Amino acid sequence: MRPRRALLVPLSAALAALLALPLTAQAAAPQASQRIDLDVLSGRPGSVTGGDALLRVAAADPAAVEIRLNGEDVTPLFAPDGPGAVSGVVDGIRDGRNTVTATAPGHRAARLTLTGHPAQGPVFSGPHQQPFVCETGTFRLPVVGGTLGDPLDDDCAARTRVDYFYRNTAGVYTAWPAGAADYPADLGRTTTSTGRAVPFIVRMETGTANRGIYQSTILHDPLAEPDPDPRSRPAGWNGRAVYTLGGGCIGGWYRQGNTTGGVTDTHMLGRGYAVMSSSLNVFGANCHDLTAAETAMMVKERFTEAYGPVDHTIGFGCSGGSYQAYQIVDNYPGILDGILPACSFPDVGFAMTNRVTDTRLLTEYFAGDTDLAWTEEQKRAVTGFASYAVATGTQGDAARIDPTGNCGVLPEELRYDPETNPRGARCDLYDHAINVYGPDPRTGFARRPLDNVGVQYGLGALAAGTIGKEQFLELNERVGGYDHDARIVDARTTADPIATRTAYRTGRLTNGGGGLADVPVIEYRAYVDDAPRGDTHLRYYSLSMRKRLVKANGTAANMVSLMEDNRYGGQSTASPLVRHSLAMMDRWLTNLGTDTSAAPRIDKIVAAKPAELREGCNTRDAEPRFVAEALDRDPDSTCEKLYPSNSFPREVAGEDIATDVIKCRTEPPRRDTYAKEYGVTWTDAEWRRLRAVFDRGVCDYSGTGVGQQGLAGTWLSF
Repeated sequence: MRPRRALLVPLSAALAALLALPLTAQAAAPQASQRIDLDVLSGRPGSVTGGDALLRVAAADPAAVEIRLNGEDVTPLFAPDGPGAVSGVVDGIRDGRNTVTATAPGHRAARLTLTGHPAQGPVFSGPHQQPFVCETGTFRLPVVGGTLGDPLDDDCAARTRVDYFYRNTAGVYTAWPAGAADYPADLGRTTTSTGRAVPFIVRMETGTANRGIYQSTILHDPLAEPDPDPRSRPAGWNGRAVYTLGGGCIGGWYRQGNTTGGVTDTHMLGRGYAVMSSSLNVFGANCHDLTAAETAMMVKERFTEAYGPVDHTIGFGCSGGSYQAYQIVDNYPGILDGILPACSFPDVGFAMTNRVTDTRLLTEYFAGDTDLAWTEEQKRAVTGFASYAVATGTQGDAARIDPTGNCGVLPEELRYDPETNPRGARCDLYDHAINVYGPDPRTGFARRPLDNVGVQYGLGALAAGTIGKEQFLELNERVGGYDHDARIVDARTTADPIATRTAYRTGRLTNGGGGLADVPVIEYRAYVDDAPRGDTHLRYYSLSMRKRLVKANGTAANMVSLMEDNRYGGQSTASPLVRHSLAMMDRWLTNLGTDTSAAPRIDKIVAAKPAELREGCNTRDAEPRFVAEALDRDPDSTCEKLYPSNSFPREVAGEDIATDVIKCRTEPPRRDTYAKEYGVTWTDAEWRRLRAVFDRGVCDYSGTGVGQQGLAGTWLSF
């Protein structure tokens, strides 16, 4: 059972009922027919964790209602929660099926089935990964210092703790004095987004859920206010929450993690937002969107049980945080209500991984496996990047598919080695997701949806006349592929067909047609395509996600993109544009929440978008000017001239900007196609050579990929 404190924060009955609507089929205001409505406010009825849940009962006479959990009377746990309703945190929920009933004379009885799951998980992500390294002893508590000490059990649990700190008049966070009965002389104040002026005192809770370390922060005055309660909000909380999502990927397996996405952002807290995150929402510790979604669900559940329902929760994350934002929303809708992805990619396993694995193959070829002279511009043209430095500077990102290269968190005797420990833990993206892809019966390793059969590297450069026919032929003869240990081999990489279909059906390749179809997105990009040493966070990925939304839904009207240079880093609230995006998302969601019409969801989203929210970019001037225009590839647009979108190896080879083809369909190469479409004619000897290189055909990107299909559904379990 999750550790509990005294109950916490009052919400209006109308808000509580509104927030409950997606969670049960019964939520409604009390009716004259004497019905009873029984709802879960803290999460989905089938996904209750930690042995407790925040429930709400609405009836014509709520004081007459008797509430039972598995036959036991739990009515004393409930207290008034607005007109015609009571609510309370009910504990004693066991793992598996539970029944809650609410009865009263003259009322129709209500019944609700809850499915309980352990506080350490799993809920829907499948069996826990083993081995698993606990990191409570190295998790440093922000501001107050210290660690969580040794874990309490093999699931890395730690005691839940609450700490306070404040922002002083110099703008510095300081630990709250122990046992303080008076306010510090240097206590700062803040005005929230709702106009409340309050002391800048922060309540921080730290605990464990789903084997990760979670934290939540909220403005709360311990001297003037009672302990938080689900029925009475702290004066400084604006009712909204930001869920921060951390970046990374390489090395993100077999570990608890010792950081979160950050919960001390001064701007967010100062405006009154609650902030929450978990170590398993940092992709550098957990490079798996499925576990990230499950963890976010559990952390939000815990927060709601402590403080009451949240008006809306905004996902906020750069790089690996952006993968999480997109995939959590698309595959597990309802956890996040709107997202602010930055330095974004549509997903880690495909849009990102295909590029970096291609880049490594190409840089290895150019570095030594060629007998030809290649200029820097020719190499750049094959990659499509702004400069070849992007290739050399980011090819190391392909290490995410290497099962041996990023296992530093594990003792050496537990690590996979193809010669000395073939049954050891494999530290790569695919084996980290073996619950989804399943094991290959031939090897026991995870099935792998990675493929480059038929990819004509450099085709666009050949058509443009930037490279010659001999360069094109030798490049494709020698570029090779990867074996299951990520070693470069002569043969092209062939995707496992089961893994390929699974990736599409389960949303491991972000589809865009699940929950993303119904959620506002404000995407922010700090432009780094021209970074002197190269950077992996390339602008074309913004266009990739937009195209996926259009393919899935016929529109991307729920997505607004903002862009500027990199003066503030990837995603910092030091940037006025980032602060603007947060304020606009808050307003967008607030507007959306007031629309009770029967209009299609996308129409509601479009209508709710604030007039002040316009797509566009900041200029590169010392005092930037905002240019309001579509961030597309229009070569005549101001933003495209300031921040060119460039390309990537598979687009040069003919793939669409959506980057959603895992394995292309192939067709025999046609001599006349090269002549008509690319202006290239082949001698007989050259043609025989090309046919030998592409003996399984060349990619036909005019249709769908092999096994490409829609989502099997949302809220899938493994």
